[in-house]
Amino acid sequence: MLDSTALGNLSEKDKPALLTQLAERSRIVGDYQTAIAKAKTSIGLALKFKNDEEATKAYTILVNVYANTNQFALLKNTADTALSVAQRSRRPIALAYAYFAQALFYNAIDNNEQVTKYCQLGLKALEKKYDAYIIAKIYYQLYALNTRWDDVKNINKYARLAVENALKTTDYNLLSNGYIALSVAADYNYAGTKKEVFRDSIIYYLNKAQNLYVQHPQYVARKTYGIACINSADYYLRYFSDTDEQAKNNAIRYATMANEVMKGALNGEELRASGLGILSEYAKRDKNFVMAEAYLQEAYSLMKNQKVPYYYTLINVVNALSNFYEQQGNYEKALEFQKKATEYNSKLFAEKKTLNAQKLEVQYEAEKKNNEVKLLKQSEKYARQQKYLYIGIAIASVLGLIFMFRSYHFRLRYSLQREKQLHLEKQDAELQMKFEKEEQARLKAEQLLLESQQQQLQKEVMANQLQLEHKKEMLFQIKEKLSENHQLNINKIWNEELLLDNDFEEAKFQIQQVHPEFFSLLNQRAQQKLTSLDLKLCAYLHLKMDTKKIAQLMHIEAKSVRMSRYRVKQKLGLNKEEDLNLFLQNMA
Repeated sequence: MLDSTALGNLSEKDKPALLTQLAERSRIVGDYQTAIAKAKTSIGLALKFKNDEEATKAYTILVNVYANTNQFALLKNTADTALSVAQRSRRPIALAYAYFAQALFYNAIDNNEQVTKYCQLGLKALEKKYDAYIIAKIYYQLYALNTRWDDVKNINKYARLAVENALKTTDYNLLSNGYIALSVAADYNYAGTKKEVFRDSIIYYLNKAQNLYVQHPQYVARKTYGIACINSADYYLRYFSDTDEQAKNNAIRYATMANEVMKGALNGEELRASGLGILSEYAKRDKNFVMAEAYLQEAYSLMKNQKVPYYYTLINVVNALSNFYEQQGNYEKALEFQKKATEYNSKLFAEKKTLNAQKLEVQYEAEKKNNEVKLLKQSEKYARQQKYLYIGIAIASVLGLIFMFRSYHFRLRYSLQREKQLHLEKQDAELQMKFEKEEQARLKAEQLLLESQQQQLQKEVMANQLQLEHKKEMLFQIKEKLSENHQLNINKIWNEELLLDNDFEEAKFQIQQVHPEFFSLLNQRAQQKLTSLDLKLCAYLHLKMDTKKIAQLMHIEAKSVRMSRYRVKQKLGLNKEEDLNLFLQNMA
């Protein structure tokens, strides 16, 4: 077992490997300060004894910590240092870790293409020397990357490869994460096929992840176990009917287990709030509204008291409270929490805007540095060629002088050699012109990057307008309900439908200020008339929102979003093979 006693019994030369393992254990449980301290100590000792491979591993842990804490400047510098140390060692495993560190950096700044590139480079480096641990981590990174694109085939492939390699290690936390990844892959499979075997596989792999914690509690992080429990509770909540008592008992048991295991854990509030949300849902189903409110209020207290608020979960909790009070007829409370949701959404938007600006700045610096390195290598190549050229010219000149003194006939040869020299000088001038053109190309690339930043900010403006429109619609509906009685009538439905259309027309006008031809091009392409809801769905998809987020914004189920996507594809006359998301991106 890893502890300080074992560390004290080792010589300084042998300490880096154990320090690196201890740093990784601290990182996994969220104790980042301890992880940084131990990793830096490991690096110092490893470099002292010229153990570049162990130093690279420790640098990779630092990269992981800086990525988790959004310290982008330190993240880039540390990732580059890891790569430099690994290249100096030329050891395959060191290079694999360094490439993995680069993948973590580019994953943090949302550069998916570079993540894939460096993961593949890491796997290629390990062809020379196999290491199951780092291979499993690289495959897990590729699995996580493909969940962004809902690429079911690759999600299954990389989750399976991550588990296959993790099984060859003694890292039970990594293996537990791999089983959770397989459960997610099974969830994707069930969503696409509705086959019972895939639904059963979800809970099967989650149980395997939980069993690892029961068998090896000192090696599996509580957070990993908590995630497995929350996912299990959510499985019974989503896939079983309200009348299934066994499913209800299982869901409550898993949600309670997650809440209990995360008490006192670092950064455990988010998982506890999720578990309390599930318990609240079952309390509402049982008409126990007092407990339902108590669970949600406890979740709200946990989330708002965090040192660094996690706004996504906090917004979900206050929205749940707003909906609960609305259903109970307490419209004053409902409005109060809806205002809090708007406030937290604004803070989340500001936080995302700041992070995106930092990411763009780091990405710009990274691209600039890469271009400078390329230009430097080209300059060195040209300088070498120029040096050889001058040496050749000098030798030719000396020989020409010798031949001139020896005979008149050799003077003619000297003249020809002089012509050759002039030709070489011309080539040198052409090389200089080529260098200047490449410098201009570099400046143009920087300009294109700035334009890309502007386009990103424009999309954020569009997202902000849609979000504000959505909140306006919710507040207006609450106002309408406060002024009317609770009886459902056709006039009320008609008025709400008109309100939806009018509000979206206003949002459409604001969106058109950023992409003026977006909606007109959509309507021109449509073979059938697009409704306001159709246009809103197209706008959300253009903003690259996932199915879950769109379902939340439009107050419908994820299944309804997929049906709406299919309906919009038909109206736009797209073939089954054509991708609606890609079509909408190209429209603008």
